[in-house]
Amino acid sequence: MSATPRHPARTVLLGVLSAFGPLSMDMYLPALPEVASQLHTSSAAGQLTITSCIFGLAAGQIIVGPLSDRWGRKPLLLAGVGLFTLTSFLIPFSASIWPLIILRLFQGIGGSAGQVLSRAVARDLFAGPRLGRFLGILMSINGIFPIIAPLLGGAVLNFTDWRGVFVILGMTGLILFLWTWWGLPETLPADRRTTSGFAAFSQMSLLFKDRPFMGYMLSQGFVYGALYVYIAGSAFAFEKVFHFSPQLFSIVYAINGAGMIVATQFAARRLTDRNGRSLLGGSILTAAVTSTLLLLGMSRFPSGWLLAGGLVIIISLVGAVNTTATTLALGNEAQHAGAASALLGLGMNAIGGVMSPVVGLFGTASALPMVGLIMVCEWVAFLLLAVLTRQKRSE
Repeated sequence: MSATPRHPARTVLLGVLSAFGPLSMDMYLPALPEVASQLHTSSAAGQLTITSCIFGLAAGQIIVGPLSDRWGRKPLLLAGVGLFTLTSFLIPFSASIWPLIILRLFQGIGGSAGQVLSRAVARDLFAGPRLGRFLGILMSINGIFPIIAPLLGGAVLNFTDWRGVFVILGMTGLILFLWTWWGLPETLPADRRTTSGFAAFSQMSLLFKDRPFMGYMLSQGFVYGALYVYIAGSAFAFEKVFHFSPQLFSIVYAINGAGMIVATQFAARRLTDRNGRSLLGGSILTAAVTSTLLLLGMSRFPSGWLLAGGLVIIISLVGAVNTTATTLALGNEAQHAGAASALLGLGMNAIGGVMSPVVGLFGTASALPMVGLIMVCEWVAFLLLAVLTRQKRSE
């Protein structure tokens, strides 16, 4: 089967569904300082609204992915998008920080269905380099949202407050629910499904024992840890430390999103059956070295534009890592794509959920803690890949 989609509208739908992470966070990000101010809470508590959504994205995938191996992709996808839509419309009624944090958790659980099942559907349809190319298409569509979401969020703030952002997210969720209902067929036939829910979940325990799979999952997870440190800390770093306006910050953030699209397409086009591991390792090593140099530079010459220049390289390479790591990890998991995709989602969102509030503990007086945590995540990712996938040199 060619990796060129036969139904472009369905491909676009899968790409948008995979973007629930950016939709849930990037559009809301320019309003994060305003949320902390209006709800009379600290910046660290405000960042918990990011963390709770990330944990929801992680926990939901562990449930949705294996169940979709048993019951099919579409029913679980509709349930998740429905939950995302409902919680998005409820969030504007939050009068304090804790109801907002709890609703963001459930919003993340609902959005997780789009993330985990878009990958599982891709694996239902493709394998090998063709899977990589199709994932590249989906991730390029996904990558549009880190560009437009913060710009849209910044524009919304010119006319209303942060609550208007979630009204728009609710309307988006409703459109996606109807589009999925009418436009997406089931891709997992009954004869390829697991025989029971227990079997679907038991497969995940076997994946934990697969060293190469865990190497790809954990290295991708720590790269996403760096990404979520950036997501949680960048608004405060640029707006509070270097006095960028929310609109200027949105433009910087959008440039990084565009860089992810370019890197995604580069990796998808270069990926073959033999070079996946070296392409993945080279991407992570480049980000690790860049983050180290950025930390050294920022400690001597603190500048918002230096920070923006270093981050565009580091964040762009997330796109290359995502394409190659996902392709390598899902390559041998055709029968249990939902469970494998769920563990990939767990790695990305759980590690990101742990790392994102850590940057808030250092306060908002300096950008160095954010850059330092990004550097640590990138080097850990590189070491895990080198150690756990050492036997896969033939790739």
